[in-house]
Amino acid sequence: MKFFIDTANLKEIDEARSLGMLDGVTTNPSLISNESVSNQKEIQKHYISICERLKNEENVSAEVISTDYDNMIQEGEKLSLLHPRIVVKIPITKNGIRAIKYFSNKKIKTNCTLIFSTGQALLAAKAGANYVSPFIGRLDDLSYNGLNLIREIKNVYENYHFKTKILGASIRNPLHIIECSKIGIHAITSPISVVYSLLNHPLTDIGLEKFLKDFKKKIK
Repeated sequence: MKFFIDTANLKEIDEARSLGMLDGVTTNPSLISNESVSNQKEIQKHYISICERLKNEENVSAEVISTDYDNMIQEGEKLSLLHPRIVVKIPITKNGIRAIKYFSNKKIKTNCTLIFSTGQALLAAKAGANYVSPFIGRLDDLSYNGLNLIREIKNVYENYHFKTKILGASIRNPLHIIECSKIGIHAITSPISVVYSLLNHPLTDIGLEKFLKDFKKKIK
């Protein structure tokens, strides 16, 4: 399973790269707004800086701001021209599905975001989306099982041999990551802090403390 980092922060991307686990980056308007950008030109330069930190097989999801079809197309085409690693991120709306179909015909890669149902994921795949991003944590917040949605989408895609890849999003804890890996989806995207939480286990801390204590007792 691939690990994408959900961020627009260059330091976090460099940090993930240093861990040897970075397979891609996803961004959204909220994440971009947290960075030192104040206009469209600076946003475009920031996307390019993110892309330049990645390797050839990796990509960056860059989300459109527009909600009407014509402007989605215009904005998505501009994003796709910024760098070959850009994947245009499109919300699951009527105009969004139309835009995904347009981009699919133009061989421009897309990531259909804000997926909360199997029906939405089915429409995205039919339109030719390269990725879908089901939001696990936000469903859990409403007492729905987000992981069950992941299982359902994977089952439907396998039934009909869709090539659309599932990118588990809204990852809140290490259990989400582990369960997604058991289900066998293509990738997850999460904050780097959640990835770090995979390292934590009380027995690891206890064991390390004991090893070092024994060493200091016998080696002077």
